[in-house]
Amino acid sequence: MSAAYTQSALLEQEVYLTDKLANARRERMPHLTCIVFVRPSAASIHALCEELQHPRYSAYWLCTCAPLTPDFSHAVSKAHIEQLAEADQHQAVQAVQEFFADYVPVTSSHFSLHYAVPPHALWGHTTSTWDADALDVHTRALTSVLLSLKKKPVVRYERMSGLAKTLAHDVVHQMDTALAPLFDFRRTDVPPLLLILDRRNDPVTPLLTQWTYQAMVHELLGIDNGRTTMHTEQGAQDIVLSVDHDPFFAANLYDNFGDLGASIKEYVVQFQARSASNATIETVQDMKRFVDAYPEFQRLRGNVSKHVALLGELSALVDARRLLTVSELEQSLATRESHASDLKVRLAH
Repeated sequence: MSAAYTQSALLEQEVYLTDKLANARRERMPHLTCIVFVRPSAASIHALCEELQHPRYSAYWLCTCAPLTPDFSHAVSKAHIEQLAEADQHQAVQAVQEFFADYVPVTSSHFSLHYAVPPHALWGHTTSTWDADALDVHTRALTSVLLSLKKKPVVRYERMSGLAKTLAHDVVHQMDTALAPLFDFRRTDVPPLLLILDRRNDPVTPLLTQWTYQAMVHELLGIDNGRTTMHTEQGAQDIVLSVDHDPFFAANLYDNFGDLGASIKEYVVQFQARSASNATIETVQDMKRFVDAYPEFQRLRGNVSKHVALLGELSALVDARRLLTVSELEQSLATRESHASDLKVRLAH
């Protein structure tokens, strides 16, 4: 939850408490309503039934987060719905909402399937055909994204790619045939576009050293669900990088490493100016203003310290691994500019 929302953001939506359904020590709070996010597994449904038999809250909204089933039917079975209805003797359930979750949203414009190749197979008998399971996973994932966005796009694909063509046709089939009732969305004057490309047509770029902020953190330190680990003198420290709750990261995640020095300097100057304005407290009004601004000031101080330390760590790794020299050689080889002579020089060293 902390990777998706801060406690302050939850409080703004009048969410005062988060807890696990399995926590038997939860107190009874009939003055509160409860929103339950749960996967419709047998164990989860059983725990939810026990909760509804002895409700701790005045009302429940059930949100089932599950992938589309292999036959593209609804994830919550009729039997599960009947179990919940039978357990809800107090009529506390107000609504049941189903969400498709065949993908992991990373940012507002980026999602991942967490489909690792290897160990999972991607191709079939040839590199131009899909493995059956991989095609099913990718089709369901794209279909889930479109259902979440409530979009029925025009689908275009790369003509020279057999994989892109097959995936595009499968997605269109789901929208127009298998899941047609679910895709009965309001039409727009300009329909959205789903463009499917084959990443293999640009194999060089992923192999080059990355120099934008987010890409460097991902490549040198690693990012998992919006979190990275930085090693300090005090030990390993987990850092949350969120474009929704970190204004500096949101503004600079695509900036080149060479521009980040000026950006972080400006950020520090802003913090110093904010600190100076809080240094002079002479009247009651000054005290009130300071108290009101203190939580935001603390967040700003923590964010400045985080990014100063993170950039320092990246700079140390760049120097230790001689990444400037490595990147220069990579660019020379990628653009084929006298790469033979460059390679001889590097090998000689």
